[in-house]
Amino acid sequence: MADKRLRAAQAEASTIAAQEGAMSSSTPTPPSGPDTSAIGSEQTQIQQENHQSAAQPDQANAQTKFDIGEEYGTARKNLPPAGILAICIVVVLVIVAIYSLTHRAHALSSGTMDDVTSVAVPGQDMVMVAINITVHNNADKPSWIHTVQATLDTGKDKFSDDASPAVDAQRYFQAFPALKQHAIAFLLPEARLDAQSNTAGTIVVSFPVTEDVFNRRKSLTVTVTPYDELPVVITK
Repeated sequence: MADKRLRAAQAEASTIAAQEGAMSSSTPTPPSGPDTSAIGSEQTQIQQENHQSAAQPDQANAQTKFDIGEEYGTARKNLPPAGILAICIVVVLVIVAIYSLTHRAHALSSGTMDDVTSVAVPGQDMVMVAINITVHNNADKPSWIHTVQATLDTGKDKFSDDASPAVDAQRYFQAFPALKQHAIAFLLPEARLDAQSNTAGTIVVSFPVTEDVFNRRKSLTVTVTPYDELPVVITK
């Protein structure tokens, strides 16, 4: 009887031990950590790809770059030597000088002031003046007068006036008969100056001074300017 109880107790103990062993073997094993070697390999591969992609634009930029100096040249490469350049400049200056000498405007040779008649305008500080002049055209071709002007220098002031048109000059002669006592044909703008000949005429001008100031003048100048020629200046 006692043996049966002992055997029963041993059997029960064996059963409990077997259950505990089964329970311990069925306990799940925790998952292992990530494979660090695989992750490191992937990161290295990504870095290499990024480096390659960054290197490609640099290569493209390197291919498109060019030297602007080589493309368009430089002054040293494009310009001729300094000696040749200096000779060319001298030749151009000589040509310009020759052209200027051969094509410059030619001055009429001379002119004279033959007679001066003045009349005071009553009630005004003004004087009317008729001036006879002669112009000698020394050129081989005729020319035409562009302007005629007279200038009075009193010693203190200067006054200038253009030659009066023929219609006005005739009215002045009618108003002041003494003004025309030595007058000849009018010498006016657009008058022809024949080649190698003398041309004489009268101009009528006025100045805002008294007759006494005019008579004590320092000088009287008549300037005849033909077209495309230097003016003839006649002073007395």
